Amino acid sequence: MVATDLPIGDRIRHYRGGRRQDAVAGLVGISPDYLSQIERGLKIPSLPILYLLAQELGVPAAALLSEQAPADESADDTAETSVGRALLGYGPARSAAPVAAAELREHVEAAWHSWQTAADRFTQAASTLPSLVADVEHAVRAARAGTDADERRAVLRAAADLYCLLRSYLRRTGRVDLATLAADRAMRAAEDADDPLRIAAAQWNLGHVLLAAGQPGEAEELALRAAEQVATARLPEVQKAAMGGALQLVAVVGAARRRQWWEARERLTEKAAPAARRVGDASNIGWTVFGPTNIALHALSIDMEAGETGEALHTADAIDTSGVPSLERAFTFGLEVAACHSQRRDDASVLLTLLGLEAVAPEDLARTPLARHLVLTVIRRARAMQARQAEALAKRIGLV
Repeated sequence: MVATDLPIGDRIRHYRGGRRQDAVAGLVGISPDYLSQIERGLKIPSLPILYLLAQELGVPAAALLSEQAPADESADDTAETSVGRALLGYGPARSAAPVAAAELREHVEAAWHSWQTAADRFTQAASTLPSLVADVEHAVRAARAGTDADERRAVLRAAADLYCLLRSYLRRTGRVDLATLAADRAMRAAEDADDPLRIAAAQWNLGHVLLAAGQPGEAEELALRAAEQVATARLPEVQKAAMGGALQLVAVVGAARRRQWWEARERLTEKAAPAARRVGDASNIGWTVFGPTNIALHALSIDMEAGETGEALHTADAIDTSGVPSLERAFTFGLEVAACHSQRRDDASVLLTLLGLEAVAPEDLARTPLARHLVLTVIRRARAMQARQAEALAKRIGLV
């Protein structure tokens, strides 16, 4: 960690680490003696030189200028902190060779697959995302400065997909601020790539950020406007249906959060459901998991939020999540069923459902506020035997 009062020259020497002074100076275009004088505090670099030094050292210029410790350099060494550092510009040196677009695409798709299917998806994301973000950021900078238009577009597409994944991960880890930044990066990359599918996916992600930030009206407005754009975009019909339908679901959630139950249900049945029937459950276009089962899951969510738990549980009986290509959606389904049982004070069913979720998605159970609340509710309210089982579960997920 850099001290708050460390001068610019000492900051440069700190970030240079073990790299040779003459090598860094040559790559920046200054003499080794000039760099030596900067590091000893005898010279103050101009802003252009400072910017070039920051790029070569793999840090944002603010890290060399600030008199305060950068916010991302906290003592807490977490994956979210590392992701934030990469997003803010910490990464490979400017002169380092970027990862090719084809390799980035493989890594991003593997990260998405892990995020949607692995029981330990948070652990896997924590180990892979920081370096992947740094590689993508570096590749984007290199591609934008290069002359290969096809490589540039391929890199930007991979970047848009990764930033959408980051939005989901960061929201789930409670970093809505960084999730907003990731959603904005996804939009910029998609627009720079001139890719209508990814532009729609980026808008879908931004809608979810607005929902997480407690702005359902804004999310609804954005989603409906984006759905209109998708309808006229140059896309295959199945992609139009999938992305348009997914955006309609954002608007459905927005209406439900505003307690407009009738509006949410009408949009679900009249707009989203017909699109889902055209798409099916297996496509997972734009990593949205949009399809008929997702429609049923949203119907359940509306009933649960409206307090109609009997109808919600009746809806749940007809839902089979085995064909949904996302563990997260299956987990959310089970959690909402548990919440319905809790509203009916059926603590035995709540506990049974939670134990089932622990078996398939223990990290989600440990990190989700609603799940933790339900565990505590069983401990406080249930009969002694069930309360003891809930206490053991609370210990396993780190709640007590």
